[in-house]
Amino acid sequence: MIQRVLALVKMELLKLIREPANLFLNLLFPAILTLVFGLAFGGLGGGDSSLFDTMAPGLFAYACIFLIMTVSMSFTDDRENGLLKRINVTPTTSTQFIGSHIITNLFIAVFQLTIVFLLSLLMGFRPNVDVLGVIMAFIFMLFLSLCSVGLGLITATIAKSAGAATGISFIFILPQMFFGTFIPLTETTRVIAAFLPSYYVTEAITTIFNGVSPFAIEILMQLGIIALMSIVIVILGIFLFKKYGKV
Repeated sequence: MIQRVLALVKMELLKLIREPANLFLNLLFPAILTLVFGLAFGGLGGGDSSLFDTMAPGLFAYACIFLIMTVSMSFTDDRENGLLKRINVTPTTSTQFIGSHIITNLFIAVFQLTIVFLLSLLMGFRPNVDVLGVIMAFIFMLFLSLCSVGLGLITATIAKSAGAATGISFIFILPQMFFGTFIPLTETTRVIAAFLPSYYVTEAITTIFNGVSPFAIEILMQLGIIALMSIVIVILGIFLFKKYGKV
């Protein structure tokens, strides 16, 4: 079982390398976005921190959110190319196949977030945080990536093609982008944001990077919320895709 999953993970990683569009969306786009925001907002702001310092935690969440699009495109591509039907006649189960996608995308998320974090430091971002704080921030971002995989599965269930998946994925991307990343919230939009995974991740990371202990009660509560949301969304995504996605 483990060997099959690892073989599928290897296949997905090789597919990422061979397809320039996926490579751009997963790795280059978040890096370019970080550089652009660093250059544009690094010198703006008052006091000891720049506007880029305020926006940086939201950039990390934004990078995770875009996994929704790449996951949905990948699953619909596999379905269109007949890979899912071929897997059905092999000893590999649909659970193993979906599990390999989850592992692959979490691996991609770690690599992606490491690039964004290092580039943010290069552009002048200086979080008031220790090693434990950085680790906790990455844990939050991995849970958000897990949410994105689940939302990608839901998108792939609805979409009939990779092109359609791209458009439908923005139903889940745009609300999180506007109400849960680097765009300031009002009292009204904060109510909407409370239903979005990215909101809790951005709030927690911002708090941690401002020097608050990663084991503070408010941080642990937000960790519990995002963990619960990610588990529910992934289970729902797996259920819907296995039942209606023709795995």
